[in-house]
Amino acid sequence: MGRKQERFVKIPSYFRCPISLEVMKSPVSLCTGVTYERASIQRWLDSGNTTCPATRQNLPSTDLVPNLTLQRLIHHWSSSSSSSTAAAAAVPRLHRGNDLLHELRFPAADPVPTLRKLAQFFSDDENDEFEKNNLVNAGGCAAVLASILVRKNYDDDDEAGLETSEAAIRVLALILTSDFIEEGNRKIAISALISDLNGSVSALVSVLKKGSSLESRIDSARVLESVLGLPEAVEAKVVIAEKDEVIAELIRLIGPSDDKGTMDRRAVEAGIGCLAGIAEVRRSRARIVRLGVVPAVTRVLAAKAEVVPAAAAERAMRVMEAAAGCAEGRAAICETAEESVGAVAGRMMKAGREGAEAAVAVLWTVCHLYRDRRAVEAVAAENGGLTKILLFMQSGCSPPTRQMAADLLKIFKVNSKSCLPGYDTKTIHIMPF
Repeated sequence: MGRKQERFVKIPSYFRCPISLEVMKSPVSLCTGVTYERASIQRWLDSGNTTCPATRQNLPSTDLVPNLTLQRLIHHWSSSSSSSTAAAAAVPRLHRGNDLLHELRFPAADPVPTLRKLAQFFSDDENDEFEKNNLVNAGGCAAVLASILVRKNYDDDDEAGLETSEAAIRVLALILTSDFIEEGNRKIAISALISDLNGSVSALVSVLKKGSSLESRIDSARVLESVLGLPEAVEAKVVIAEKDEVIAELIRLIGPSDDKGTMDRRAVEAGIGCLAGIAEVRRSRARIVRLGVVPAVTRVLAAKAEVVPAAAAERAMRVMEAAAGCAEGRAAICETAEESVGAVAGRMMKAGREGAEAAVAVLWTVCHLYRDRRAVEAVAAENGGLTKILLFMQSGCSPPTRQMAADLLKIFKVNSKSCLPGYDTKTIHIMPF
């Protein structure tokens, strides 16, 4: 009786996640250079760990960078004859993605169910990320979605049209914000949107204004933020920045999301990201001030860190800096100096380095350049405000920021021999000059 022959497939060791020991589907690298399965390392970080599991080194950054080269190698390996099972599992998923796209190109009825299935295809971790990228690139998915978005101008009472826009925007948001989508494919999606910019923006604003859920409005802002953040889309940024209704809806998005005055973290992050992009257009600054950006950003800076994390606070500081760059903005900041200037000074050391530099620029503009008494009094009244400026000045900030900080300290006559009023600290050997 013949002996049964068993075939064993040897898996390259570097295809396995060091944590789960399974073949990786979404490999990402830490700053230490070690690559892990995204879900595994994310669970490790979410548990409060601040070290690399493999090397035990402390992590100065917890950013996860997609390892696209390794991902392609794993894909080609899994598609070979030695791993026919893995390949067979991937084929039906690809066919479903292509079939869904075909249905959208030639819709026989309501496209919403198909769009929702396509969103599920992109969000399902079990679907191969290489195939998702192919669907965006070679499949022309972005162009189809953009054409659906601008296919017709929906009336205010067209609920079916609004639902279609929401479903298409959901898929676009997944493509534009998911780490597994390659940068080149994101650019393809953005190019499809700006090919008819007015139509795309009109649909995005409709969802921002009348979306059936906060999720839909956040998706709309994320798509808009991706367009604003593309360096090549300078003209598109200028066009968007000139639309009052866009700015007004973004300001509304970063405000309270319910009757209790609660702010939603995701809404704030998406909305403030868009406003930071718009504020980079110099001629838009007076417009965003007129539409109420200063009190809105003041509320954001005064919110708790769990609602407005450091990255969002940094963008908020940049918006406030842009507002302070025009006469209307300075007037608005100084009119409510106790709240606005107090919020800037209070959040300065918890907004990242760029946010802190933007905060110093705002304070310097209203206190030193504009010499507004209300702003000066607000800084003096902020508990520890002067000490924060002094400490940041010594922390290796840029030369222009250092000079602005020195100018501010001179206003309050703070020098190497003086005491800092109103701040209880054990730091007694600070030498600013």
